Amino acid sequence: MCDQLRWDALSCSGASTIETPNIDRLASRGVRYDRAFVQGAVCGSSRMSYYTGRYVQTHGARWNNIPLQVNQYTLGDHVWDLGVRPVLIGKTHMVADQNGMLRLGLEPNTPEWIFASECGFEPEERDDGLHPDGPERNDLAYNVFLREQGYEGDNPWHTAANSVLDGDGEWTSGWLLRSAPYPSIVPDELSETAYMTNRAIDYIKKAGDERWCIHLSYIKPHWPYVAPAPYHRLYSEADVPPPNRSDDELVDPHPILDAFQKSRIGRAFSRDEARNLVYPTYLGMVRQIDDHLGRLFAELDSLGRLDDTMIVLCSDHGDYLGDHWMGEKDWINEEIVRTPMIVVDPRPAADATRGTSSSELVEAIDLVPTFIDALGGDSSGAPSQWLEGESLQSSLHGEGSTKRTGVVCEADFGFLEMANRLPAADDLRSRRATMLRGDRYKYVLTEIGPNLMFDLEEDPQELTDRIDDPALAGVRADMHEELFDWFRLRRHDATTTAGHLTRMGAPGHTANRGIMIGYWDEEEMAAGKAGNLY
Repeated sequence: MCDQLRWDALSCSGASTIETPNIDRLASRGVRYDRAFVQGAVCGSSRMSYYTGRYVQTHGARWNNIPLQVNQYTLGDHVWDLGVRPVLIGKTHMVADQNGMLRLGLEPNTPEWIFASECGFEPEERDDGLHPDGPERNDLAYNVFLREQGYEGDNPWHTAANSVLDGDGEWTSGWLLRSAPYPSIVPDELSETAYMTNRAIDYIKKAGDERWCIHLSYIKPHWPYVAPAPYHRLYSEADVPPPNRSDDELVDPHPILDAFQKSRIGRAFSRDEARNLVYPTYLGMVRQIDDHLGRLFAELDSLGRLDDTMIVLCSDHGDYLGDHWMGEKDWINEEIVRTPMIVVDPRPAADATRGTSSSELVEAIDLVPTFIDALGGDSSGAPSQWLEGESLQSSLHGEGSTKRTGVVCEADFGFLEMANRLPAADDLRSRRATMLRGDRYKYVLTEIGPNLMFDLEEDPQELTDRIDDPALAGVRADMHEELFDWFRLRRHDATTTAGHLTRMGAPGHTANRGIMIGYWDEEEMAAGKAGNLY
C-alpha cells in the first residue's frame, strides 16, 4: 500500500509522463482493476476499511486519530485463524481503543495488548511517517538507523530524510513547498522507501517457509514532498499534466467546495508556481517506489516466493495536487477516491486473467474476503458477518465479477480547519458527505448545502454539477433511494456476534435444539428437524 498515490500516476494506468516498469510488470502478471474505490477520503478512515473489510459507517473510525473500536475484527484476526502471521512493516495510521482495551482487562504491552493496539498486525516495524520535530521522536527505529549512519539529532526523519539544502546551501524544512525541487539530505539508499523495502526483504528471508501476510505500507508519495537524488530531478514542469479544473468551479461554488478551495492548502495548489514545483517531485517519489518494488520482486523471485505469493498493490487515497482548485484529499472527486489496485494471484486458476484489466466496480473492502479465500478459508462462511466487501476470487479466476452496481465513499471533514468556514460550523455531525458512484453517475449526499451529481460519461472530469438538471430527475431519485437503502442496511445489519445463517435460522434449527414451537404432531416435527418445513 502506498500513501496518497493517485490512480493515474502509473504508466500502466495511462500516465504519459512517468514510467513505472516494475508496477507495469506486476500488472502483466495479474489483474489491474481500473475502477477501484476507497471507502474513506482520508488516511485513517480509508485504512480502517481496508483492514476490517467494512464501510466507515460500520467501523466508526471516521477520520485520522479516531480509535478503531477494540471489538472490530480485522484482517489480522482473519488470517491468524487460518494459521498465517499478519506482519506490519510501515504505516497503518491506526489509533488504539485504549479505553476499550482497559475495560477488557488487557495488560499493557502483553501480546494481546499489542495485537489489539496494532490493528491485528504483528509490528515488525510500525512507522506512520509523520514526525514533526521534537525529542519524543528520539526512539523511532528509523531515527535510530539514521543516527547510526551519521545523521545527528533527535529527529533526523525531519532534519535529514525530509529536509533539503536549498539553492543557497541553506537547510530548509521539507514541510515547505518551496523545498520540493531540491534533493533530500539523505541519499536514496537511506530514504524511508528504501529502508521499509529492506525491512520487508529481511523479514521474508528470515521467515523461510512460514506462511505470512505482510502489509508493506509505504509512507510516500505522501507529503512532505521531498525526494532523494536522482528522483528529485527526473521530472520537470514539462511533465506536469494540465490541471483538471475550470474557472466555472469558482463561480458560486458549493459551500463545502468553497471552503476547500479557500483553505491554505487549496490556495497553495491553485498557484501554478506551487503545482509546477511539487508535481515533478511527486512523480519522482512514485518512480522511487517503483524502483524499490523492483528490488523486492527480484528478491522474491530469487527466494522462489513469486510462485506462491499473492501480491496486491493499492493506495489509501489520491492527491488533488491542484485539481479542482484544491490540494490534499478529504473530498470525493475521482482524483481522491479512485485508487490503483493490481492483484496478482499466483495460482493456476488465475492464468486466464493474467495481464488483463477489469472495469468492474470494486472497493477496498473487497480485499479482506479475497485474502481469506486465497489462504484457504471461506469468506462466505464463519467470518462473513464481519465482512461487507465481496471476494474478488471469482473475478481473478475468470469465473464472474462482483454483483456490485455502485461504490460508496464517505468524507468527514469536520476535523479540518476549513470546516470553520462552513454554515453550522459548530454541528460536527453535519460536516460529512456520502458518495454513491455507479457506472455512469455519481451522487453525493451532503449535510451542508445542496447535494451534488455528476454525469461521468459526458463529464468525466467532474466539472459540472447536474443536481438541478430536470433531465436527470429519475436517475437522481433512484440513486438517492439506493443510497438510503445502503444506510438502512448498515443500521439493520450491525450484529457481528452471530453468523448470518444463525441469525436467519438454519433449517430445523429450533427443532433440533429440542424447542418445539408451533408443531401440530410428531410427523410435522420430524419434517421440521429435517429442514423440510418452514
